[in-house]
Amino acid sequence: VYPGTSKTLKPMLLLAHIDVVTAKRADWVRDPYKLIEEDGYYYARGIADDKFQAAVWADTLIRMRQEGYKPQRTIKMALTCGEETDNAFNGAAYLTKEKRDLIDAEFALNEGGGGRTDGKGTLMVQTLQVGEKVYQDYKLVATNPGGHSSQPVPENAIYDMSRALEKIAAHEFPAEFSDTTRAFFTKAGAMRKDETGAAMVKLTTTPDDAAAMALVNKDKALHSMLRTTCVATMIDGGHALNALPQRVEANVNCRIFPGHSREEIKGELAKIIGNDAIKISYGRDDKPVAKPPALDKRLVGPMEKLAAKHFPGVPVIPAMSTGATDAVYTGGAGIPTYG
Repeated sequence: VYPGTSKTLKPMLLLAHIDVVTAKRADWVRDPYKLIEEDGYYYARGIADDKFQAAVWADTLIRMRQEGYKPQRTIKMALTCGEETDNAFNGAAYLTKEKRDLIDAEFALNEGGGGRTDGKGTLMVQTLQVGEKVYQDYKLVATNPGGHSSQPVPENAIYDMSRALEKIAAHEFPAEFSDTTRAFFTKAGAMRKDETGAAMVKLTTTPDDAAAMALVNKDKALHSMLRTTCVATMIDGGHALNALPQRVEANVNCRIFPGHSREEIKGELAKIIGNDAIKISYGRDDKPVAKPPALDKRLVGPMEKLAAKHFPGVPVIPAMSTGATDAVYTGGAGIPTYG
């Protein structure tokens, strides 16, 4: 906690997680758990998500103290764990549930936003996250009596699951806009000044334009920003090399577009698969539904001024994150959280 001078202004909260997604050394060209500087870039697990932000917060507070700077608002910093780890202790969730008074703030700054370039190094827009999709895992299970592999039968749990996952892979959820994504596509598209940018703007007024949609869908980030997405991320099946599989489990990770419920998407997956033998249940579902914060001019105004100073001509545009962050916990606890 870095004390401020004001007795009336509520504090601000700086939030970042310092855990990282697990990694297998064999999958990396460089050691993922060793910080490496090469050709002007840093390489390591967590460089972008989210140790860099934790370092920025800590360094900023250190510099403020060294320089004797006195902010008006008290500044609180929370560096947490468990954001990336399934079925593990989540620091942000704990703080909002058990230590709410410690992190009480008028607003919080978290990960999620950032700059977007034209692919050639020129910064085009600076985004401010004001919402995110709903995170939901679904567990798919296929079962079979099994038997000896020397006497195979047409019914096979692995084949059943494979067909189910192929149907999910082939399914495209319909495109849709929220107020935030429509504003993003309109403003960011206009800034791009290329075919994709023109297509982004076109879709905001003519969402059924197939040519524009095909062009936008080539960008995986834009594609995911337009719709609910579901993808297989893990699979486990069989118990012996010489036995027919009796049970196969798969995890399907969905990022649900705001306005749709977890129950609705579960039912949609069942329709897509079209096989009652594939049982669908909820996986990790402990995260609350994201609540988009209001665009407070007291917060956005200073951001726009800083962007104009350091990146002339680059607009600050509200955006929805396709990923999930700890903003769902702080936002759900009544602290407007921006990325």
